[in-house]
Amino acid sequence: MEKLISIKNLKKYFKVPSGMLKAVDDISFDIYDGETLGLVGESGCGKSTCGRTILRLYEPTGGMVEFNGKNICNFGKKEMIEARKSMQMIFQDPYASLDPRMPVEDIVAEPLDVHNICKNKKERHEKVVELLKLVGLGEEHASRFPHEFSGGQRQRVGIARSLALNPKFIVCDEPISALDVSIQAQVVNLLKDLQKKLGLTYLFIAHDLSMVRYISDRVGVMYLGKIMEIAESDELYDNPIHPYTKALLSAIPIPDPNIQKERKRIILEGDVPSPINPKACCRLKDRCAYKIGICEKEEPIMQEVTDKHFVACHRASEFI
Repeated sequence: MEKLISIKNLKKYFKVPSGMLKAVDDISFDIYDGETLGLVGESGCGKSTCGRTILRLYEPTGGMVEFNGKNICNFGKKEMIEARKSMQMIFQDPYASLDPRMPVEDIVAEPLDVHNICKNKKERHEKVVELLKLVGLGEEHASRFPHEFSGGQRQRVGIARSLALNPKFIVCDEPISALDVSIQAQVVNLLKDLQKKLGLTYLFIAHDLSMVRYISDRVGVMYLGKIMEIAESDELYDNPIHPYTKALLSAIPIPDPNIQKERKRIILEGDVPSPINPKACCRLKDRCAYKIGICEKEEPIMQEVTDKHFVACHRASEFI
């Protein structure tokens, strides 16, 4: 597979009264054409900030984002407007991301209007209906307002809007976390079907570790602004190497009471440290049972420990 997106040393810092909040701190990874890369981690670890920075909804503090071989961080306003056609986002909250005063037809057609895609109202209406049918809604839904829909239907409207410009790459920012559990699988299956039909590439950000395994080809684990581990989905879930990944995956319940009884839950001691002015050391050192002297002094470098399995840990080779 070819690289569609290459993220190199990406940083996003926010100035706060007590210093610099390093939400995304010097991370690098690639996303290949047609794949789904899952991104998991605790709340506040920088997942959503990472997704928004890749799309330049937040301006990067440093580093580069190459899309189709071009560094979009250097793009001017006109170039970025053109690039937006190929890069879209599905937002977390379908209640907040849709304007309650606009009918669904205008919501879905907004990208078409911004980029002057349609020549007349008839063409615009036909395109909106086509998009609604693509996500499992009908023409009758076009004239309704967001409050007339369920949460799952609203998220389908959001997905339709993200598809309006035929993008290549979509950041799915926790698209199922605000939905009922019974609806979550429907939305994830819809995303998988659309990927096959339209050849889409996803960055899928989520908390639900089981759902991430189901939809993702590869998975990255994030902690306090850093990528700790990245590998193919089954490899990461079956053979986690980083102590943080092991702790995270040990929390997934298994629907077999006998196996679940035998499993040992790994509890990380202590609280998540502040991302404000972090020291140049391992971010997990205060909560890790395996820390040694070097963990206090040096930041671990991401290295390929086994085939296509990358880990940022000083003791990674010992845990294989």
